[in-house]
Amino acid sequence: MARRQFQDVFPAVYFGSETYDAGSILDGNEEVGELTITGAALGDFVLMSLSIDVADLALTGQVTAANTVTYQLNNNTGGTIDLASATVRAVVLGRNPAHV
Repeated sequence: MARRQFQDVFPAVYFGSETYDAGSILDGNEEVGELTITGAALGDFVLMSLSIDVADLALTGQVTAANTVTYQLNNNTGGTIDLASATVRAVVLGRNPAHV
């Protein structure tokens, strides 16, 4: 039987993905995208991944409105980075209000 040690803290888990082509990102700049993930709520935790090497870029995500995850690729590498088209994925961990 699988262990579900965080089930009480995160009773709901939501998933979303899309194809994303960031284009060239200059040093000090960022590219931003949005995913619609039904059930996502402000305050939920978000885990992000990209299907290719992020080449030292920072990928972050957060719930910015009901059912909306905003993700951002930040470039602080010292040079321009141009990633290939890829699949961006998000996992939203819906929190239990009793475990603030």
